[in-house]
Amino acid sequence: MTTNFRLGTMMFLQFFVWGGWYVTVGNFMVAEGMGTITHWAYSVSPIAAIISPFFLGFVADRYFNAEKVLGILHILSGCFLLLTPLFTSKPMVFILMLAMHMICYMPTLGLANSVAFRNIDDQEKKFPLIRVFGTLGWIAANILVSGILHADTSATQFYIAGAVGIFLGFYSFILPKTPPLLRKDALISFRDIIGLNALNKLKSKSFFVFALSSFLICIPLAAYYNFAPIFVSGMGIASPAFKMSFGQMSEVLFMLILPLLFARYGVKYILLGGMLAWAVRYALFALSAPTGITSLVFLGIILHGICYDLFFVAGQIYVDKKSTADIRSQAQGFLVLITYGLGMFIGAQVAGYIYNLLLKGQTALSVQSWQQFWLVFAVMTTVVIVYFFIGFKDKLNSKE
Repeated sequence: MTTNFRLGTMMFLQFFVWGGWYVTVGNFMVAEGMGTITHWAYSVSPIAAIISPFFLGFVADRYFNAEKVLGILHILSGCFLLLTPLFTSKPMVFILMLAMHMICYMPTLGLANSVAFRNIDDQEKKFPLIRVFGTLGWIAANILVSGILHADTSATQFYIAGAVGIFLGFYSFILPKTPPLLRKDALISFRDIIGLNALNKLKSKSFFVFALSSFLICIPLAAYYNFAPIFVSGMGIASPAFKMSFGQMSEVLFMLILPLLFARYGVKYILLGGMLAWAVRYALFALSAPTGITSLVFLGIILHGICYDLFFVAGQIYVDKKSTADIRSQAQGFLVLITYGLGMFIGAQVAGYIYNLLLKGQTALSVQSWQQFWLVFAVMTTVVIVYFFIGFKDKLNSKE
């Protein structure tokens, strides 16, 4: 078994676990009478993303081999996920179990990347080929849970994802040995952990505009992950999580052509294209709600490749190219903090508030309310697009 194959298998299982429940949990909660608090299920991931850098910085990076920490965390996170559906009659405990799962799971994203990067050469060429197995794992989970088992509203999703997580935990112990890079007595500060020292070295108007836009755009973006599966189900589309996996399939395509787009258009228009795709997606959802035209829904889903790759992945590449070697990890950590952490948390809470406001005590949104819901986020996204277009002046492209 080659190292690349072992690392690819790790990535496949890593994202299979997350994809196994993340897309379907909203519809599961609606079916279990927890429809008014689904936004809390999508708030636990951002909370974990905020906590994760502290665990990695103060513990994982200095005391233990990365593959061993990866294994222990996956076993714990898998156990919490198996326990989660036992508490559907106690919504707050249900959310707490999800939170405990994500607090254990979220650091494994960084650890899995570390194990991969540290055990391959020519990272720029080989890592994308390993990382794409993660997207395939997410797709496979959606196909199994939703397309084959039709378990969008069943506890089966948690049992499958939890069992695979525990298996991945034990599998991690046979991954290549990856010892900590920092000495146990190495000094590291709070500012290092959250990336503020890196931010000081990246001072420029364009980088500030990029960082603020990335944070702000994640507020309307959070509505998609939480409420799109519920909306798709409400539109009468069967196996919603399976249908939404079409978005990840398009993600694979755009991941492959992203270097070509960078060379041709540069970072500003790549990022603008990603933001614009989000606004168009929400507009398509708003148009489809009262008309019942499901082809518009599918078009919005398929836009995910543009939405994700041209914004999140391109943003990570931009930060990498603007950073020097000594601050690169901190700068990426700062980007994760303001997007997947703070931005997504605020966005999940805002989306939940608007959803419950439009719900007005009913069990489901009307088609008119769904139209209003998606239009709100289309407008929010458009405002950020205008700000970014006016304020961002960096000419960085792939040749720099």
